[in-house]
Amino acid sequence: RLIKAFPATSCMIVYYITGLHSGANRGIMDWLNQKGELMKQKFKKWLAAAAGFLVLVLGALTVPSTLTASPDAVITLQNLPPYSGAPYVEVNGGVPAFTEDDLADAQGYYEMYSPLDLLGRPGMAAASVGRELMPTGEREGIGMIKPAGFSTVRYDNLIEDKYLYNRCHIIGWQLTGENANEKNLITGTRYMNVEGMLPFENRIASYVKRTGNHVLYRVTPVYEGSELVCRGLQMEAWSVEDEGQGVQFHVFVYNVQPGIEIDYATGSSRRAEDSAGKEPDSGVIAVPNSFDSSEADADIPQSTYVLNRNSLKFHYAVCESVADMADHNKIISDEDRDAIIAKGYEPCKRCNP
Repeated sequence: RLIKAFPATSCMIVYYITGLHSGANRGIMDWLNQKGELMKQKFKKWLAAAAGFLVLVLGALTVPSTLTASPDAVITLQNLPPYSGAPYVEVNGGVPAFTEDDLADAQGYYEMYSPLDLLGRPGMAAASVGRELMPTGEREGIGMIKPAGFSTVRYDNLIEDKYLYNRCHIIGWQLTGENANEKNLITGTRYMNVEGMLPFENRIASYVKRTGNHVLYRVTPVYEGSELVCRGLQMEAWSVEDEGQGVQFHVFVYNVQPGIEIDYATGSSRRAEDSAGKEPDSGVIAVPNSFDSSEADADIPQSTYVLNRNSLKFHYAVCESVADMADHNKIISDEDRDAIIAKGYEPCKRCNP
């Protein structure tokens, strides 16, 4: 990656350290000329291999080997206001807590993910986001990953997209292409994913695509004790080449869903009005394993239906088939069901819209 990120610099390192034009090497080459062309070619191959090994060593020293944060970067729930209706709150005046070392590491591109802790929870993830990391193909499924505290449940009469939880990428797939990685997936509400995280992820992606610059990006799940589901995510970003002029933010995004009470220790949930001890009503529906909507595409607005112009099927926006659908086949529609059927589309048999 060092070679890809800094091709010119890498070549200069190899050029000067190996001394390809030093007096000593010229003497060696003169001696090899006397020994024959075969010996000369063997020496060149050895020299190239040694130079390549040297670049790999230097690359390992350049990319950070562990994820750490300065004391100023660590926030606690006690330092945050309780959720009051906005999906996020600004932290530290919007200024990220990156250190000089963090910024030095961001000269280029990389991505890193913390190992799962003893409870199976993912931790901090960081990346220097550039065009080099962004995906070029279609996103594949992630249904085989079950983050800590995850369950599939829907609230038909309360959540527009019906389903409470998504498998949320800590660092969005559109930024690094990192998909079915258990170190990059948490249990997050649809509200946090779409209303909280997505606008900031889109901001980074748009800036990188437009300028070709890099954005240092760090996302930290914030847990309370041994709870399996995080209370929210701390998100920090800083555009590198223009020193934060293009992108700069530091926010805490709440892992909540309006109208739902969540037991963060286990991931179980209930309607807020049921918290007095009543059993949840029929609006709370457990979803069979054959339909897991948690992979729904967060880039799709909370519209009524998604049409597939190729298969002539239509789906709920949360249907897992939407995540597998090619972008050029997607049609977002706010028309009612009968109008869509009248156009020749059939309802998906998986989500039964």
